[in-house]
Amino acid sequence: MFSLSSIFVTAAAVASVFAMPATNGTEGEFFGLVQRAGTPSSTGTSNGFYYSWWTDGAAQATYTNGAGGQYSLSWSGNNGNLVGGKGWNPGTSTNVISYSGTYQPNGNSYLSVYGWTRSPLIEYYVVESYGSYNPSSAAAKKGSVTCDGASYDILQTTRVNQPSIDGTQTFQQFWSVRNPKKNPGGSISGTFYDCIYPCLQTHLYIYPLLALMRLGT
Repeated sequence: MFSLSSIFVTAAAVASVFAMPATNGTEGEFFGLVQRAGTPSSTGTSNGFYYSWWTDGAAQATYTNGAGGQYSLSWSGNNGNLVGGKGWNPGTSTNVISYSGTYQPNGNSYLSVYGWTRSPLIEYYVVESYGSYNPSSAAAKKGSVTCDGASYDILQTTRVNQPSIDGTQTFQQFWSVRNPKKNPGGSISGTFYDCIYPCLQTHLYIYPLLALMRLGT
């Protein structure tokens, strides 16, 4: 299963990730996409899963929902910000996400699980791999956990008057970053269990997604 995927790509690279939050122990599968066109931002349900797709419209990007928990996201160029993925809304601490796919970063990108909680309001990431920049570099390390046989650094930072699922708010942002990161450049797979949930101290999980994200330069 894939939790949240975030991929930031610069230059003229095109990135594609295929993800499927699993049910009944079913592993993720690939869902191909080659089209290069703009998909308007939207949220909703698809084949029993919640999906969220947002773009600022500056990138040539296509998001497509597939069967079950599958989706595909591709883009080109070095402009624009976007994020898309499938998961649950609301989620729970028992949601398990397995994943498989191909990750070939070019420049600043990362592959991660993404979500929010309420009571308290927290934004969280579980990062499996990244390109040239560790996205948690500005956060303070709080410790580490072992998850699925790998070590993850836990980091925290405060976001002041920033956009959130409840409008502009001040909130905590948690990162759980695999150390060392998985080597990018080809096929990648794994399973997330409790890589960050123990740090959140809440059970109100708002759409934990297996998502792809990109930040323009």
